[in-house]
Amino acid sequence: MIDAARNAQRFLTTPGSHEHQGVARRLRASGPLATAMIFVGIGANLTSPRWGEPYRTCLAAVAAMEEAGLDVRRCSRWYESAPVPLSDQPWYVNGVAEVATEAPAAALLATLHRIETDFGRVRSTLNAPRTLDLDLIAYHRLISGPADCPTIPHPRMHERLFVLLPLAELAPDWRHPGLRRTVGDLIALVPPSHSIRARSEP
Repeated sequence: MIDAARNAQRFLTTPGSHEHQGVARRLRASGPLATAMIFVGIGANLTSPRWGEPYRTCLAAVAAMEEAGLDVRRCSRWYESAPVPLSDQPWYVNGVAEVATEAPAAALLATLHRIETDFGRVRSTLNAPRTLDLDLIAYHRLISGPADCPTIPHPRMHERLFVLLPLAELAPDWRHPGLRRTVGDLIALVPPSHSIRARSEP
């Protein structure tokens, strides 16, 4: 288990140091999209009939984002985390991808929802288990209100270690545009009761 306050710093690794061959993409473009500041959270805790275990589903989701026209620049390593709020659901596999696109935030979120549907995501009750969860975490420096769709940054991202730890790998200097706190500050504020661990390589 990881104590968020005491052990956060050991997860603040150099960007790109835990990239996965065949999935992660290093920054490779020039021009307006050369510096991507769009982050997508990836998670799953149900076995997929097509892809198998949640880890394999998450890898397939990264490929699906590229097939949908998103430029996936980099991916964090993968984590395993207890459901939030705590329940008897299976643990999740989680990671964060840095993407580049010229699509506006609403269109990007619609693309992510289409991918979720293609992967068998069924939206039922709040916090229900899922075959795939794709969340738009941050879109450059955009801030939108609770009444807007989508709400940017994601309204609960600052409370979730399974978002903050992988985000810190990709962008250790990232600052929440609304809360004006760094990702490291946000990690230190998460209660240590949150259970998360880095996934062992297969």
